[in-house]
Amino acid sequence: MTAPLESMLVSADSHVNEPPDLWEKRLPASMRERAPNFKKLRHREGRPPLHLSGPEAAQPRAPKPERPRGGSDQAQRLKDMALDGVIAEVLYPTSASNLFYIEDSSLQQTCIQVYNDWISEYCQTAPDRLFGLAMVSTYDVDHAVKELLRCKKQGLRGAVIWQSPPRPIPFTSNHYDRFWAAAQDLEMPVSLHIHTGHGPSKGRQNYRGLEAYRFAINGQLQEIMDSLLEIIFSGVLERFPRLRVVPAENEIGWLPFWLDQADKYFERFRNAEPVPISKRPSEYFQQQVFPTFFNDVTGGYLLGRWYVDNCMWSNDYPHGSSTWPNSRDVIRRDLSHLSREDQAKLVRGNARGSIS
Repeated sequence: MTAPLESMLVSADSHVNEPPDLWEKRLPASMRERAPNFKKLRHREGRPPLHLSGPEAAQPRAPKPERPRGGSDQAQRLKDMALDGVIAEVLYPTSASNLFYIEDSSLQQTCIQVYNDWISEYCQTAPDRLFGLAMVSTYDVDHAVKELLRCKKQGLRGAVIWQSPPRPIPFTSNHYDRFWAAAQDLEMPVSLHIHTGHGPSKGRQNYRGLEAYRFAINGQLQEIMDSLLEIIFSGVLERFPRLRVVPAENEIGWLPFWLDQADKYFERFRNAEPVPISKRPSEYFQQQVFPTFFNDVTGGYLLGRWYVDNCMWSNDYPHGSSTWPNSRDVIRRDLSHLSREDQAKLVRGNARGSIS
């Protein structure tokens, strides 16, 4: 008997919770006094579960644990995955994402190497179900290429770099070219995860009142728009046609309109303001960009009208915004209008393809 579609989910963007003293314990002795201290950051495992209203609320579901602990406990994680119908997860950092804010390149590189070794160990509990991504510092591209190769050999499945680069080294520069080439040749997708780098996200902990809303609604979306525009229009995907880019946790409802605008203005300005690309921006996107989504009513409604081969479902476990343990309800709400074949691509097939 075939298992229900929604009980065979692959999350393309889940998270771990690193030990808060990871860097204090594992950094070289000469760096330990500068070790990042994340003990005071709000611990995002403890939170009430998502509740739905309307017809979905009447669906029977398993009991809802109040505090998912699987971010740090692999055995509990596997139990929580089963509760949510998830058979595999692509794993991103949580506190370690803040390492991208470090301006001392040597310290950042070493701290990131500590994380990469730890996430490799974490995934060994279930290497056929837990797929870790390496963080890569790109201040020094020679170092970045070496770290990418090292992490590939350790079994990690892709690279996370800053979503918003420092102003002196934008994605439009050739600074990253050796890294793009290595990621392409090693078949390591490059992820741009929300809240990483040197854009408005860097100050998000301090936003209060209306500014908190401005950042959450406008600011963080602006970061990925800028980065995608730089990567596409500066010819990165033209020069590296096998490079795969994953915008993670930025949702997808905004993308069809954004791509329409990108195509429209490319055709309008291409002669007066030439850029080093030979195809429309949406064509590069369709071939090389694979965004994740997890709780996006508008994005779900538009799916089927565009790029079902690109988008990848996720649950953001165990964060406060996660759809766990009710992901199946959200999937039915947002994807039930699609064919079974398209649903299978979105909730499983596309993610498996990105980490194969």
